[in-house]
Amino acid sequence: MSTAAWHARIECGNEVGAGFLVSARRVLTCAHVVRQSGAAAVTVSFPQRMELGALSASVAVHGGWQGAAADPGDLAVLELDREVPLAPAVFAPPGTEHGVPSPLLEAYGFPDGYDEGTLAQYRAVSSTLIAGEWVQLEAATAHGQPLAAGFSGAAVTLGDGRVVGMVSAIAGARDVRVGRMLPTQVMARYWPELGELVPTPEHRPDAMKRLYTLVRRAVAEGADCDPDRLYVDAVGPFGPPLPEGGFGSLWDATGYVQWEVPDPEAATRLADRLAELLDAPDGAAASAWSPILVELDRSGAGVDQVTVEVSAYRGGQRRRVGSHRLPRTAVRAYVQERIDEAFTQLAPDADELITFVLPREWLNEPVAQWECGTDDSTPLGCAYPLVVVDRARYRSGGLRHRLAKKWQKLDACPGARLHRVECGTPEQPPRLRKRLRDDDAELAGFGFPPATARRHFEIGLNTPVPVLLWPRTGCADSRHRTPCTGTAFLDELAASVAGIPPAELPSHIRELRETAEADEDPEQHWARDVQLLWDDPRCFPEPAASLHSPVA
Repeated sequence: MSTAAWHARIECGNEVGAGFLVSARRVLTCAHVVRQSGAAAVTVSFPQRMELGALSASVAVHGGWQGAAADPGDLAVLELDREVPLAPAVFAPPGTEHGVPSPLLEAYGFPDGYDEGTLAQYRAVSSTLIAGEWVQLEAATAHGQPLAAGFSGAAVTLGDGRVVGMVSAIAGARDVRVGRMLPTQVMARYWPELGELVPTPEHRPDAMKRLYTLVRRAVAEGADCDPDRLYVDAVGPFGPPLPEGGFGSLWDATGYVQWEVPDPEAATRLADRLAELLDAPDGAAASAWSPILVELDRSGAGVDQVTVEVSAYRGGQRRRVGSHRLPRTAVRAYVQERIDEAFTQLAPDADELITFVLPREWLNEPVAQWECGTDDSTPLGCAYPLVVVDRARYRSGGLRHRLAKKWQKLDACPGARLHRVECGTPEQPPRLRKRLRDDDAELAGFGFPPATARRHFEIGLNTPVPVLLWPRTGCADSRHRTPCTGTAFLDELAASVAGIPPAELPSHIRELRETAEADEDPEQHWARDVQLLWDDPRCFPEPAASLHSPVA
């Protein structure tokens, strides 16, 4: 250890203490060592590399220490006036200072008479933190160098030189064999960037490195990131709750995930969400919708059991509002309550988009006709823009990729041509597939419900057509050639959507539904039962995943 050149001597006014280099320009020490930095210069020297001379430094980070020995946050990060050609300290995993037998710990300090430094040997008494802040140290022998003044800020190391903490409090004259140290996980509480340097066995090193790289990038770019929402999305609805008061910065949220969240995948999810936010293409900004996502699926626990999950998006980040398994008859009431709750998660100026992600066999469910709530009989599809999305398509990486590319073209499109799939069409499914692909179709209208000609309908779902429309009711048998209600539906639809940008169709269809509902004969209005499948993957910037299956 005596050859480790990263040990530092700190002077500030009449205070002398220790510190240790953690990067080319940053040194860690105690806040009380540099308490006079507002009026006195801070100088740092490296006793084992005296040729570097005394370097000027400034306090870059202060842990919040207030002045008393028992105050928390006794940590400061010093910024040197120039880089030094020294290898920085290396950290051990948290808790390594405890073991059976307890390992011998060393500290390199600068008490009176030892300008070049001296060593003290101690052991950690217990893994229990005093006041949630300090590990108590006791001298390894009855003789030898005690932790006197001048050791404050010294790195506490294992025999191999790896750092496990920092000396922060020295006992009084009556008990010179007792001291305290801040362990690394507590130090990171006051300087979250330290977490990047400390290995945590619960998390993969590559995952943590990627996460911290993304956090530094987000801070450097001034990205508009809500750390509270990022955290909640990373830990999921069943992870540790958001701490009281939330997080003051993205660094704080990252450190909390590293030190306090036991799920090893939470750091990966946090990095994924952050990467999606930072790497979103410019075209994504054209999709101004803030979705409220309602995902339904069969739970597998019984033919009548449904898994429901409701989420809200804000700033491209997903916030899960509720997840439950319940009988199908109870789904509507649960969804009504959770949708109302999801609105509280949207930004005040958000354009809401109710999106039902449904199994293919449920795509014709009358979700647009569901009432807003027990005290409001307005159909959801009349009150808000409401669309459905095919669950199989939502989970297909290939289709999502092709759909996203197609939407980038559609952003500049003043309107999309309606590709008609007529009732009673002689067109065979393979020919329909080829037509939709050859024409690079953006908008397909069906003159019949899905069950009437399921193979034709599935062609539309399995081809990257961003928008599909159809009447929920109508011809139950497609084997006829004369004009029918489906023909009339497509005629009205073609005239109605002509010149409407595809991105605005959810609002346009909401207006059509409201017009139909207000008609003198709503049941006969062509648009009353219109179903809109509108699929822009950029609105949901996370990889599709399976629903949670909570116990009801």
